[in-house]
Amino acid sequence: MRLKELRQRKKISQLRLALDLGLNQNSISRYENNEREADYKTLIALADYFNVSK
Repeated sequence: MRLKELRQRKKISQLRLALDLGLNQNSISRYENNEREADYKTLIALADYFNVSK
């Protein structure tokens, strides 16, 4: 849920986020819907992207 909130607050699409991080849109969707957990490297990239604590 936090990922979706951060993304919407920044007013970017799942596709934009995926492209910016070198991921695919389907992965972002699965992370947001708790269907999949991001690996450590991806979590760090997301935290850096949104400038939140790791």
